[in-house]
Amino acid sequence: MSRAFVKEDDAGQPPIIPPRAALPPGTPNYVTPQGLELLRAEMAELEAERSQIEASREEEGDRTRRLTILNGRMSALSERLATAKLIDPRTQPPDEVRFGATVRLRTLSGLQPGLERSFTIVGIDEASVAEGRVAFVAPIARAVVGKRKGDKAQLRMARQVEEVEILDIQYGDPTNDQKA
Repeated sequence: MSRAFVKEDDAGQPPIIPPRAALPPGTPNYVTPQGLELLRAEMAELEAERSQIEASREEEGDRTRRLTILNGRMSALSERLATAKLIDPRTQPPDEVRFGATVRLRTLSGLQPGLERSFTIVGIDEASVAEGRVAFVAPIARAVVGKRKGDKAQLRMARQVEEVEILDIQYGDPTNDQKA
């Protein structure tokens, strides 16, 4: 048969399904209550989108491709929801940095001595550096977990090692935390 009668898209590459943030093998999928709600809301959005696509009258090849991508995303999200281990930050020891803590640090040595910064340690799917939420598997989070107010920690930042001091530890709903 002549290739003139075959649509180019039909012979195209399989659709690429964007991966979720990587969770290291053997690492529990910890989530905050807010993180669990975000995952559930994401699933509801994907289910609504699938219903719209299934009801659409667009060309069959495009519709099938979109559904394949969407079903792949839903499968990955379902796995995350099934493995989620809910940790309520309010149940953590208040004087020690653990999952769900909002930590305020001061740089003692390194490129910017005196710099103060804060972040909340959260699950991998709810992390957002722009919003001050860092995944519990991130190097900065791992460096401070288990520390107490006044303790010092070393952060490896590319080729630079920074020494920081824990100034404050707070727990609660990350959406209501006051960042210092």
